[in-house]
Amino acid sequence: MPPRLSLRSLTSAFTLTNRSVPTFLVPFVSQTRSASILSDLRDIPASYNKKIRRGRGPSSNKGQKSGRGHKGQKQKGKAPADFAGGQTPDHIVHGHFGFKNTVHGTEMSGINLDTIQEWINQGRLNPEQPITLRELCASRALHGIKDGVKLLGRGREALTTPIHLVVSRASKSAIAAVEALGGTVTTRFYTPLSIRRIKQQLMHPYVSLKWDQDAIGNAKLMVEGASTEEGRVKTLGFQYRLPDPTGRKELEYYRDKENRGYLAHLVKEGHSPSLFYKSPLQIEEARNAKAELEKEAAEGGTRKLSTQQNRIW
Repeated sequence: MPPRLSLRSLTSAFTLTNRSVPTFLVPFVSQTRSASILSDLRDIPASYNKKIRRGRGPSSNKGQKSGRGHKGQKQKGKAPADFAGGQTPDHIVHGHFGFKNTVHGTEMSGINLDTIQEWINQGRLNPEQPITLRELCASRALHGIKDGVKLLGRGREALTTPIHLVVSRASKSAIAAVEALGGTVTTRFYTPLSIRRIKQQLMHPYVSLKWDQDAIGNAKLMVEGASTEEGRVKTLGFQYRLPDPTGRKELEYYRDKENRGYLAHLVKEGHSPSLFYKSPLQIEEARNAKAELEKEAAEGGTRKLSTQQNRIW
């Protein structure tokens, strides 16, 4: 161990006058420390892990078998966690159960009618205004919405207040219970990013480019400036504009009147909300249009069948 220097000798050796050293360097030059600091270096107590010594007698509680148990493969070597001694493994005998769609699946946050009525009774929700996911999150009726909100019919007997809801999806029993009291349910499309921006009040909770107030016909959902497409393009004072669905699955759901979709007005009377399957009326109309074209072609006409009229995208 190297010798230590006394504190007095170090102080006298490094003591300088203010005349020979600038004033701003005096605090740094006058500092003193031990000549040998290597012997004092040590870890903090929290960073020290005691090494477990195995097989050093029974007094250490890690002796004799060293924590490995008695004889066998697991004491001498290694074995897989699901190893069953060579017999057919359990995951082959019993198989796998369940399925989780991690690619195309959606995780909806359910809200029941009895919860909404309880929040109204407590004054945490205002039934005079449309109840959207923004109000549900602000009142703490829902937490951590990922892909949307689904209205469920549990406690429909407890619902006594007419309400107007705008959610992602809704069950048939919940729709019937709300409409029986004079309320309305409207389902519309949301994305995880739009939900986050709605909660931050950067996006309107339900008005988008395809939102047609006149077609929906709900006075409670009327928004000033959203009656014209020019007004909806200006985002009504918000920073972002709410998106509309582009995939077939979402388009077919929100075009269905039974689901109270906000795009149901795009479907003509007697037509199917599906973009693939056609109703008998659509098949008959297509057959008649084709017959007329064939008749005009035989007479020398040049008109062609328009395939763009029924396309959504």
